[in-house]
Amino acid sequence: MADLSVNVAGVKFNNPLIAASGTFGFGREYGEFYPLEKLGGISCKGITLKRRDGNPPPRIAETPSGILNAVGLQNPGVDAFINDDLPWLKQQNTVVIANIAGNTVEEYCQMAEKLSDTDVDMIELNISCPNVKSGGVQFGTSCESVENITSEVRKHCTKPLVVKLSPNVTDIASIAQSAEAGGADAVSMINTLTGMKIDINSRRPIIRNNTGGLSGAAVFPVAVRMVWQVSNAIKIPIIGMGGITTWEDAVEMLIAGASALQIGTVLFSDPYAPIKINEGINKFLDDNGIKSVTELTGTVKPW
Repeated sequence: MADLSVNVAGVKFNNPLIAASGTFGFGREYGEFYPLEKLGGISCKGITLKRRDGNPPPRIAETPSGILNAVGLQNPGVDAFINDDLPWLKQQNTVVIANIAGNTVEEYCQMAEKLSDTDVDMIELNISCPNVKSGGVQFGTSCESVENITSEVRKHCTKPLVVKLSPNVTDIASIAQSAEAGGADAVSMINTLTGMKIDINSRRPIIRNNTGGLSGAAVFPVAVRMVWQVSNAIKIPIIGMGGITTWEDAVEMLIAGASALQIGTVLFSDPYAPIKINEGINKFLDDNGIKSVTELTGTVKPW
């Protein structure tokens, strides 16, 4: 068997497959299907300083090859996560990534400080959530704000810091460079694309929030393009995500420039997707005489 382990910002993952934030909860439900140590890591449900009930329903709608969601960061709050979920997660023998979101820079800093005193392995700075009324996306759409919030959080964060990037920008490479300049140890990308779906009979948006984040196979080519662009612009690692559904998608994303991967929407239709994708990657490496999955990263040959 080939070596599937990867290293991102000094953190070792047994394989490159990480469950994406917002699609895996805190892992308990999926733990009923298979041991979570089969995953490289878990990026936990986005947490905020205080409990959030999220947006009113309806807040999910199916689209061709994807879904729109505007859940609105429903979560129990950072203290409940630390007290109730993290102890269980740390028993699962996989990397635990805490995903944080806030309305103000101060909230992000407070959470980073709290979590730095815990056993989480990494902190993922979610500055790119497109379906909350305040906070999130406003921090992720300009170079100045991205560098500012990253540098401020960096002062309070002693864990490896991953900045999650929004695709809803004009120049993703410059945004990534700003995160790197602010002190990010890695970037994860892409978060969802802002979309909309309308009921033609009522003429109302199907989602109560009017718009939501589009994820799933439909966004995969956009994600690959952006990962490739960013890999040529920064020196820190990229955790690639956005529509990965098959092992072929995973290999493609690695070749585009990702060092590790997050998968999300596919989990709703196939909870076993990470297991199948890892098996497919391993067979591809063996069939091609490649000893380590790291040999794939950034090997695209542009025309």
